Amino acid sequence: MRYRVLGKTNVEVSALGFGCMRLPVLDNDVIDESEAIRIIRKGIDSGINYLDTAFGYHNGQSEVLVGKALKDGYRNKAYLATKLPLWSVNSEEDVDKIFNEQLSKLDTDYIDFYLLHAVNNESWETKVLKFDILPKLEKKLAEGKIKHLGFSFHDDLDVFKKIIDSYDGFEFCQIQFNYIDVDYQAGVEGLEYAASKGLGVIVMEPLLGGKLANPNDKIKEVLSDKKSPVEWALDFVWNRPEVGMLLSGMGSEQMVDDNIGYADKSNPGMLSEEELAMLSKAKLVFDEMNLVPCTGCEYCMPCPEGVKIPEVFSAFNKITEGGRRLVKEVFPDIETNASLCKKCGKCENACPQHIPVIEMLRKVRDKF
Repeated sequence: MRYRVLGKTNVEVSALGFGCMRLPVLDNDVIDESEAIRIIRKGIDSGINYLDTAFGYHNGQSEVLVGKALKDGYRNKAYLATKLPLWSVNSEEDVDKIFNEQLSKLDTDYIDFYLLHAVNNESWETKVLKFDILPKLEKKLAEGKIKHLGFSFHDDLDVFKKIIDSYDGFEFCQIQFNYIDVDYQAGVEGLEYAASKGLGVIVMEPLLGGKLANPNDKIKEVLSDKKSPVEWALDFVWNRPEVGMLLSGMGSEQMVDDNIGYADKSNPGMLSEEELAMLSKAKLVFDEMNLVPCTGCEYCMPCPEGVKIPEVFSAFNKITEGGRRLVKEVFPDIETNASLCKKCGKCENACPQHIPVIEMLRKVRDKF
């Protein structure tokens, strides 16, 4: 494992962090507890020293599982990160209530890295500032219940800069970044801006919700077979000296083994100009084929009407690969499921990619 200093936290973190949003599950979508604990501990034993979870991951069960995985001495071997769900904060009292519940679920006395979850312009103004969240978290910092304070981000570049410039107590941030999203949300400019301010930068979605792990044949034709598509995508992120760590949501032992092997070879500046040009070309091909920028995070789920939103969009994107026939092979009832939408807007409020879900579901329905 390679390690990097995470900005002004001055903490040395593993180049690869363990994301706990896509843990192995049983048929009923309940976390496979014994297997999840086993692979998390294997990751820690192999040098991973950062676990990332959140209040809502796996329907609220990820924090509980992570707490169990950190028993038997593992709490002292890894840094623990979780997040304050701003959408659940509707009063000043909610901050303490949620934080204390998280401590209980994680069965710990403190959080090493605590983040405001999925900050955007609206939640910054109507939650963080309105309910004086930052002074409350500063108190927890002073009490030792939080060691480092940061935020994860999903909005435009200007908003990202505004948040950084508005408060100098943040030590790190977490952004979506990969060879597709170089000019989306924070992007390259945001990455460089955060680093210039001394913030440690943690990267999420390095594989764009798995889309870059198994890309379609047209993208594979662009990528050199010297490395797997996964390794190319991860290396693009590690190539940036501003990146302190990338998170990968790992759901199997094979993923853990593969990613640790890639991390062990990672270095800033590891890619040549020719290799970077190749990935830029792959981005152009991807952009031409990606009709809906859904990463499959499932923040929009469950839909109260039963629309399988991520599945609908994943299938619909295949129309650029193999036309309507391929889409129907993947999701035979796509138009029926998309038609269940009653336009309540719950999904659009939750979507970190700001996808106009209602309009896109209408387009899917009309297309088929």
